[in-house]
Amino acid sequence: MPGSEAPAVRGRRVLLGVTGGVAAYKACILTRLLAQAGATVQVVMTASATRFVGPDTFAALSGRPCHKDLWEEPGTVLHVKLAHEADVVVVAPATANVIAKLASGIADDLLTSVMLEATCPVVLAPAMHTGMWEHPATRMNVRTLEERGARVVGPAAGSLAAGDEGMGRLAEPEDILAAVEDVVARGRDLAGRRIVVTAGPTWEPLDPVRFVGNRSTGKMGFAVAREAFARGADVTLVVGPGTVEPPDGPNVVRVTTAEEMRAAVLEAAPDAEAVVMAAAVADFRPREVAPTKLKREGGPPDLALVPTPDVLRAVGELEGERVLVGFAAETEDLEAAGRAKLRAKGLELIVVNEVGREGTGFGSDTNHAAILSRHGDDEPIRSWTKGELASAICDRLAKLLAR
Repeated sequence: MPGSEAPAVRGRRVLLGVTGGVAAYKACILTRLLAQAGATVQVVMTASATRFVGPDTFAALSGRPCHKDLWEEPGTVLHVKLAHEADVVVVAPATANVIAKLASGIADDLLTSVMLEATCPVVLAPAMHTGMWEHPATRMNVRTLEERGARVVGPAAGSLAAGDEGMGRLAEPEDILAAVEDVVARGRDLAGRRIVVTAGPTWEPLDPVRFVGNRSTGKMGFAVAREAFARGADVTLVVGPGTVEPPDGPNVVRVTTAEEMRAAVLEAAPDAEAVVMAAAVADFRPREVAPTKLKREGGPPDLALVPTPDVLRAVGELEGERVLVGFAAETEDLEAAGRAKLRAKGLELIVVNEVGREGTGFGSDTNHAAILSRHGDDEPIRSWTKGELASAICDRLAKLLAR
């Protein structure tokens, strides 16, 4: 972190992308902070960015030539060279236009070409007017980039260009530096760890057409699997049915019912060092499954339900030691319900998530949730993006597995 004796960015090669917004002047401060922390800073500017700050300023602050064009070094494939040299890429400010390009895979200048080639961690610091930030297209593009592993810092509320006030102000350079430090420090802190993650709902058949299910989409479990994989873990992702495609990378095992999920998890868990049960497993199933479609003319069926297997409890009863993380979807008394489940299931951690209202829980991109710990080091209830919550869970896993 900034001010520590050994900053995580010391000796690291940071590629700083500067795009065309009035907040580009803050990128000068960020360049200085990165250099003071011991990083080697290579600045790449878009053409629009040069209308706000001159490249000579960045060259002076970084001690390196500032690049602006694909064709600056004849005989060199510059965007490939820069992408392969970088340990981390930071874009500050990241305009709505550049965010849209990155989400769509457009590479029409040096910066976007570098980022399409780069495989290192990416930190984005958006800055734009409130209407642009809140536009559904921008929100979708940001979600897309987060799902691909980008760390998004800000924006904040405050003064904007043209005398406006609102959300869209670039995060402060110190906060962006802290995010870069965090990303670099985490690196591959789960490298080689074997982790099982469950995601999505289970569907319990009523007849060949209908089923008893829930509203889970799998987004939260996918975010955890994606984050753990990005940090080097060997991830097995057990996925219930849903409308969202699982991330690339983890070993995906597809199931439908609670019994199928139990079997898949129990097969994978004995070799795992941690199991994160983010799936919304159905608590009950129909006692009998009709062999043919139930007809309206036959009237409402006499629907008798029986309990499904408790997958999390079954994992806890396996021989050997592993870190168990549970999830609880609740509509009220979140903390009390979470603590009861934490004790009853013998968990290290439980994520208690509020559901039943707009903007949180199933299908949403944000969660109103708390992380409760067996050891009392809780994270209180607050609003998280699913990416932020996944990152916090993996931070905890890395510490627990390092003991």
